[in-house]
Amino acid sequence: MQLQQTQLNNVKLRLGISGASGFGKTYSALQLAYGMTQDWSKIAVIDTENASASLYSDLGSFNVLNLFPPYSPERYIEAIDICEKAGMEVIIIDSITHEWQGEGGCLQIHEQLGGRFQDWAKVKPRHQKFIDAILQSRCHIITTTRRKTDYSMDVGSNGKSKVVKHGTKEITSEGFEYELTLNFELINENHLCKVSKDRTNLFQGKPEFIITSEAGKTLKTWCNQGTSLEDVKQDIQSTSTFEELRHLYQEHSALKQQILPFIMERKSEIEKSTQIVDCKQIINPKTIKDNGINSNKPTGGQ
Repeated sequence: MQLQQTQLNNVKLRLGISGASGFGKTYSALQLAYGMTQDWSKIAVIDTENASASLYSDLGSFNVLNLFPPYSPERYIEAIDICEKAGMEVIIIDSITHEWQGEGGCLQIHEQLGGRFQDWAKVKPRHQKFIDAILQSRCHIITTTRRKTDYSMDVGSNGKSKVVKHGTKEITSEGFEYELTLNFELINENHLCKVSKDRTNLFQGKPEFIITSEAGKTLKTWCNQGTSLEDVKQDIQSTSTFEELRHLYQEHSALKQQILPFIMERKSEIEKSTQIVDCKQIINPKTIKDNGINSNKPTGGQ
């Protein structure tokens, strides 16, 4: 357990895009992803929407992993792992709604277990592992979520019950938005969106807008405001002790995976230079004289 200074470098974004069918969730996610990477080959779409992502293949040569039922949390986790191992920079999960409400998703799993309240004790840990896979991924992740109109039955001032419309609600687990860095809500067929959560403070309070690749570029710049990898590599080369190396490794915790090879290489160099110094100390004439080695003075008994 150790206190560390905060760093913005190497932030992996968790972005959400929600909206009704036909509002442009997939297209907007692809625009964001391209703005962040400037390389279509580094983008992967986990597609649960009947291969709808392929309709946008004219945009560029991005990668698609078509995910079919059952939409269990474990299948989503496996898909994320495949994309990570393929070296993707951005993973678009289009959509996460199926993991919750789709065939073989959490709600159906709960129903098959009996639909009792206590049955959630078996379902929620599986769903949480899916959430953890998103949060712990070494890639930027964009999730899309379907929205539905939210109603409730209220009692009016006249004592009669009436149906009240409360806008729209994301079709996924309660509180998923809290896990996101930024959440965009598409509000109409013209792809206009508003921001419902923004930890970057880049879009909060601004007028409604259309998501383009420029928004992705802005987010990428925000991620890279902190110390660069090249700066840290130079600091590593200037170290002369193991303690300095250890301090750098702990200070730049967000870059641990990238800097570890350079840390180990510098550690080896310091070890070699230390051995050379020790060797010189051993054969130093003054040291030899002080230790009485090869002295012309006769030893005792001679």
